[in-house]
Amino acid sequence: MKKALLILVCINFSIMPINSQESDTFQTSLGELIITPILHGSFVIQLNDITIYVDPYGVGQNYSSFSNPNMILITDIHGDHFSQKTLDAIDTSKSEFIVPQAVKEKLLSEKKITVLNNGQGVHREGIFIEAIPMYNLPEDETSRHPKGRGNGYLLTVGDKNIYISGDTEDIPEMRMLRSIDIAFICMNLPYTMDINQAASAVLEFKPKIVYPYHYRGKDGLSNVEKFKKLVTTENNLIEVKLKNWYPQD
Repeated sequence: MKKALLILVCINFSIMPINSQESDTFQTSLGELIITPILHGSFVIQLNDITIYVDPYGVGQNYSSFSNPNMILITDIHGDHFSQKTLDAIDTSKSEFIVPQAVKEKLLSEKKITVLNNGQGVHREGIFIEAIPMYNLPEDETSRHPKGRGNGYLLTVGDKNIYISGDTEDIPEMRMLRSIDIAFICMNLPYTMDINQAASAVLEFKPKIVYPYHYRGKDGLSNVEKFKKLVTTENNLIEVKLKNWYPQD
């Protein structure tokens, strides 16, 4: 009997979702907004009965505790943002993909796809989704993220504005943002920017809440604690939320 129970416990443990991240809940004029980090640049947004996956990445089991997505936002073609393996492991049969053109060209044709170029937007489920630039500086042929290929996203959820940086440096379009309630800011060299660039940009556009995310670089994880200190020392009205975006480390 004890052996049978032990086997059952082991089986149950093996099928538990790998993601056990703590969610954050925010009040909006449309209802409760729940944000759950998943891995690297991937997270889940829930609003009432709407579920949005942002750059789904990692094993499909990471998403097993969530409803199937109504929408999937993808920022760029790189494998840590557009992962066909991850998409194949989750049920996207009723999902609308909101993507840049470069991603559409890689998606299966039978998917429901809305292409947004930088500067374009759509209303979905009461949310306005606008595609905004994300790119490396300087803008030349060596850029890993040329301007116009990928999208950052600005989501207007009732009375809350959410900025998703995607893979970018501290570009003018980021620095000019205003009235941002929640911002997801990447920081990983040599692919995006370092913590000093990220902090400088955040201090300029002054979001109320910042999530450092996408912070694994070529030489390991960026020092997000130092990023937080850089920001809050200069402006203690900006809340920096540190989450474990790399739970397997």
